[in-house]
Amino acid sequence: MVGDDDELSLREGLLFGMGDPLLDILAHTDEAFLKKYNLNPNDAIRADERHISIYQEMVTKYQVQFIPGGATQNTMRVAQWILQKPYITTFLGCIGNDKFGKILTEKAKEVGVNVHFQISDLEATGTCAVIVTAKGSNRSLCTTLGACKMFTNAHLEKPENRALMEKAKYFYISGFFLTSALDSFLEVGKHANLYNKIFAINLAAPFICHSFKEPLMKVLPFVDILFANEMETKAFAEEQNFETESLEEIGLKICSLPKANNNPRLTVITQGPDPVIVVNKSKVTKYPVNQLKNEDIVDTNGAGDAFVGGFLAQYLKGKSIEVCVRCGIFAASEILKQPGCQLPEHVIFPEEFKS
Repeated sequence: MVGDDDELSLREGLLFGMGDPLLDILAHTDEAFLKKYNLNPNDAIRADERHISIYQEMVTKYQVQFIPGGATQNTMRVAQWILQKPYITTFLGCIGNDKFGKILTEKAKEVGVNVHFQISDLEATGTCAVIVTAKGSNRSLCTTLGACKMFTNAHLEKPENRALMEKAKYFYISGFFLTSALDSFLEVGKHANLYNKIFAINLAAPFICHSFKEPLMKVLPFVDILFANEMETKAFAEEQNFETESLEEIGLKICSLPKANNNPRLTVITQGPDPVIVVNKSKVTKYPVNQLKNEDIVDTNGAGDAFVGGFLAQYLKGKSIEVCVRCGIFAASEILKQPGCQLPEHVIFPEEFKS
């Protein structure tokens, strides 16, 4: 971890992220709705021709909520919510020149995220169908990227955006961004590596490990912190022929994969209500998760992103990995009580997360 006093002070632009800014369309449905659209509980996929009518049907048949979404944007919003100091985070992505894009911009700025969006006149702002089933315990995501896939490296290279990247000391990008912006993904990773900054990513979804294995492995040598849930971890292991389903063993193997610099890689694996597994070099540590009552869980959408946001909020301040994990668990627990990744009001933050 970066350790001088300047790095550990919270200042504007400390954490830099890029990703797909989406507007989530959330509805509580049933298993029949999932089957109709060939979806699985707790899955995350890109929409195809089978899903053309899903968004309209949700709006027509169900009571829906429109919530700012997208994995990296969720994480940045949660980190800002915990840090309680504006513009610590910077976020780049591409939106459409439309109403949904304006809503996303306003919502991000409300919580202090410094957004620098590229705006496309060719595509609408990306949307994500969030289908919640089993009384909130399952969520399936079906995304239409829209303008998100129009992001270009030229936007990152704009002088004002390049300056934001150079100012940052920590970087986070969800694996979803590999599907449309590999060049920018690599640009940030190489910059972090060159200047001994911290670069973190999330495997995001099993299909990233399977269908985007090649770009993922191009990025991995630059990754200092890798986040994943148990399904993503096992998908990664399958593609890498690790020949084990032990999350601890997979974490150790991930840490030992080639790295572009000599800094050790940290692997953080979440598994819902089961302990968080952290692998640092050859050491494996498990951290228990506070159990929520079933009736307190509204839905699981955004919980993983919130965990990363809570973790990084403390990591920026130089806190121990144990405190980072506890804050990640706290953030995820609070988001589980909300519909979608909405930031709850009137939450009392534990003292250890305030200092």
